[in-house]
Amino acid sequence: MDIAAAALAGDRRALSRLLSGVENDTVVGRAALAQLFPQTGKAHVVGITGAPGAGKSTLVNQLAREIRERGQKLAIVAVDPTSPYSGGALLGDRLRMRDLSTDTGVFMRSMASRGHAGGIARATRDVVSVLDAVGYPLILVETVGAGQSQVEVARVAHTVVLVEAPGMGDDIQALKAGLMEIADIIVVNKADKPEARQTVRALQSVRPGMRSEGHHRVSVGKEKQVAAEVAGWEVPILQTSALENRGLEELLAALEAHRDFLKESGQWRARLQENARAEVESWLQRHLLALLADEVGEASLTAVVDTVRRRENNPASAAQELLAAILAAAGGAR
Repeated sequence: MDIAAAALAGDRRALSRLLSGVENDTVVGRAALAQLFPQTGKAHVVGITGAPGAGKSTLVNQLAREIRERGQKLAIVAVDPTSPYSGGALLGDRLRMRDLSTDTGVFMRSMASRGHAGGIARATRDVVSVLDAVGYPLILVETVGAGQSQVEVARVAHTVVLVEAPGMGDDIQALKAGLMEIADIIVVNKADKPEARQTVRALQSVRPGMRSEGHHRVSVGKEKQVAAEVAGWEVPILQTSALENRGLEELLAALEAHRDFLKESGQWRARLQENARAEVESWLQRHLLALLADEVGEASLTAVVDTVRRRENNPASAAQELLAAILAAAGGAR
């Protein structure tokens, strides 16, 4: 039995090995991705994002426990910062969620961001695809502590949960861009703190501009027109206290309501369309970078970069020259 078939049969060790191959972009990993891809597209993928210190990991841990108490299985993909020494994940989230490690109904994978911008790792989308294919109906993706520009999780998840901590004060104005725009559900965590009510009021003051048709998605073709015609989703603002186990039932209800909204409005299909586009674009970039390394070489790349550093060339023209070199090399290889 090959590794993909073993993972489909429920072999957790095979699944772990397969995910390592996917993360490292091995030949076996790529082959397994292609083999499993027809089985994808069924899971509800939920992105959990927010600033460092908002309590995302504790919230995910408590949310997972609540889901398991309902008898549902799930997978968690926790994107950690990259170790400057090993290049691997620092595994902070795995340590905080160690009480889930013995639960066979939960599969948790920590992965290093490896310097990839956007709050997730380059291979996060592929890892999610594998977990979807092997039958996990709900996949939680926790991002690295994200800034306003780190919104790539919106191109992976169907539902994006923005976790905020109390005490942001007048900084609410800064939230009108970036992460605020991709949120389908906003959670004020650590609601046991006295500042929580002020934070909720500040968020509610900008909520009139947070009604969406498709919200954090920019769909293509006919899907964009369809999304504009359906009734919008009003972004709920919820309060939770992960340490006190408060507000989790309301958050789960909101997740289910958003999933149902997407399916009933037709936006689920539109998001599958956009996710498919994002996957193709991601692999196109990978293939181009591989061609650059194989056909042009590091020495030629460095030489072109040096012309930009010396201001003898501009970045756009330099990129065009490299692309021309790639196309010429690829054409000569045929």
